[in-house]
Amino acid sequence: MKRGPTTNAHRTLMAAMLVGALAGAGTRAASAQPQDSPSPGAAAASSNGAELAKKLSNPIANLISAPVQMNFDYGFAGGDGFKFVANVQPVIPISISRDWNVISRTILPLTYQSHVVDDGRQGGLGDTLQSLFFSPKEPTSGGIVWGVGPALLFPTATDESLGGKKWAAGPTFVVLTQKSGWTVGMLANQLWSYAGDSDRAEINALFVQPFVARTTKTLTTFTLNTESTYNWKAAKDRWSVPLNFTVAQLMRFGKQPVQLAGGLRYWAASPENGASGWGYRVVVTLLFPK
Repeated sequence: MKRGPTTNAHRTLMAAMLVGALAGAGTRAASAQPQDSPSPGAAAASSNGAELAKKLSNPIANLISAPVQMNFDYGFAGGDGFKFVANVQPVIPISISRDWNVISRTILPLTYQSHVVDDGRQGGLGDTLQSLFFSPKEPTSGGIVWGVGPALLFPTATDESLGGKKWAAGPTFVVLTQKSGWTVGMLANQLWSYAGDSDRAEINALFVQPFVARTTKTLTTFTLNTESTYNWKAAKDRWSVPLNFTVAQLMRFGKQPVQLAGGLRYWAASPENGASGWGYRVVVTLLFPK
């Protein structure tokens, strides 16, 4: 049965309520009295929370973190299809000299989808993306943070519909600047397949993720980005362009710093039978500062 406007409105309302709740958490953190009843946001702020919030907007910060990013997308196959992807994304910085780090960023997608491929349902692990960024430990004199290195795609999918059955590799880079609570930057990679199932399509894809984020004094972060993919091999509809707006709140549960985020996604462009319309995103990030 095709999803109608009422269903879309309910999804949008649900995501808007989540965004509002996170923004409200930041407002309450600012107005709470710490000596009487410390709020989660105030507790984080009292322990260098501002520096943690700043690092969270930097994809190659010197901070061990374990985000789980949950995406809910709809409108596949002309409107009936649904896909849920939980991206487990550990970030581990490794010091290799006095001046340089290597930042390991891994994406392990756990997927459930319905009516995306024919009328069936599939679930399991998708293909794994491993990126390694060689990055100076300190910004440039102009305040630029950058990193560059290889991106590697491994055919780890447990179902053929969840991956491409191809090995792929290519360059990746990130560049950004942070000032007065603002973060502006871009992450990108280009992947080419070099081995794998000869019956599956070759991979030649460009990924571009420009982003802008604003972190307030209450450790609430508002982020707008795109996660655009350009398929050089496609005959038409080469772009996939989800626009993401999220609100995140840094807090503590006991001694454990955690960032909770939620927001809306809108598919501005996608291939035929791809996602369309509105979706939403929820992210839980565990932090392990040194």
